[in-house]
Amino acid sequence: MAAPSPGPREVLAPSPEAGCRAVTSSRRGLLWRLRDKQSRLGLFEISPGHELHGMTCMMQAGLWAATQVSMDHPPTGPPSQDDFSEVLTQVHEGFELGTLAGPAFAWLRRSLGLAEDDYQAALGPGGPYLQFLSTSKSKASFFLSHDQRFFLKTQGRREVQVLLAHLPRYVQHLQRHPHSLLARLLGVHSLRVDRGKKTYFIVMQSVFYPAGRISERYDIKGCEVSRWVDPTPEGSPIVLVLKDLNFQGKTIKLGPQRNWFLRQMELDTTFLRELNVLDYSLLMAFQRLHEDERGLGSSLIFRTARSVQGAQSPEESGVQNRRLLPDAPNALHILDGPEQRYFLGVVDLATVYGLRKRLEHLWKTLRYPGRTFSTVSPARYARRLCQWVEEHTE
Repeated sequence: MAAPSPGPREVLAPSPEAGCRAVTSSRRGLLWRLRDKQSRLGLFEISPGHELHGMTCMMQAGLWAATQVSMDHPPTGPPSQDDFSEVLTQVHEGFELGTLAGPAFAWLRRSLGLAEDDYQAALGPGGPYLQFLSTSKSKASFFLSHDQRFFLKTQGRREVQVLLAHLPRYVQHLQRHPHSLLARLLGVHSLRVDRGKKTYFIVMQSVFYPAGRISERYDIKGCEVSRWVDPTPEGSPIVLVLKDLNFQGKTIKLGPQRNWFLRQMELDTTFLRELNVLDYSLLMAFQRLHEDERGLGSSLIFRTARSVQGAQSPEESGVQNRRLLPDAPNALHILDGPEQRYFLGVVDLATVYGLRKRLEHLWKTLRYPGRTFSTVSPARYARRLCQWVEEHTE
């Protein structure tokens, strides 16, 4: 691969100012603000004065420079073992940004059809990141790129170690199953300010994109303990992600797409079980289709070019569980039923069933007798989530 040599390296970072000045001036105009106002309902710009503004500005400048490296040294083939272990630290004024397994992620982004200049423009200083209220119990911070295509989340060091350890198998799984429901992880980074403690964060494709007409959002784990969110009052601008108990009495109506969905959930949860991973979620969102969008036929095409490269024969496509992808942005996370469009993706893939989780399982067994909770063995977790999907689809 035509990329920098592997191993930890520290270099001075290029400035993003020249590359983003034109983007900033054109995208921050009045028309752009008016156009985005409706699609940003429930989101808040991280503008000057926001407590996270300084941090996100450093993330933007750092990601611009990190992406420039992969643009200057594009991948020429599948990632090697050295590519998965490379650590590049770029030194900026007042902070450092680390890029972990950069060449491997650059190859993955290319295989997904993402242009590096688009990725750089979306995550760089062309517009403020967006924040939303999360119903997660973790202490992580969550952001969206200004165009809402990419999702950023801070992670603990242990979670990052898990993600990087599993990365070669994750890439292999996406090659074998190009239409997998697993969230597309696009980058892992660290941010260190004034030689202080490192903050790790990941970048992934947003499952809920494009979000303009989405009416409901859910985070499903297939259990009941702590799985209720108080809905917001009608007319509130706050958009919450609801949970399992909020979904009671509802059904995902997929029609002929149901069999594909059940099979893909089985394939993806089997993979996560083999990694000894649990506590992941199925993200779901609903969007009612317009009359001219309903029905399969001409609105769907077999877009192998938009997936990770794989076999083209009908036999191998069947093994890979390929499907007809909608002719829409973010097609890998979109499934059209007879009347609704569903946004679906499996996220949070970094919790391993180690000693701490085993002890937590024992404690919760005593604390919640006869009730279902998230901390169970990976095999049981996978089986239970697949069962939930089967029971709530038709």
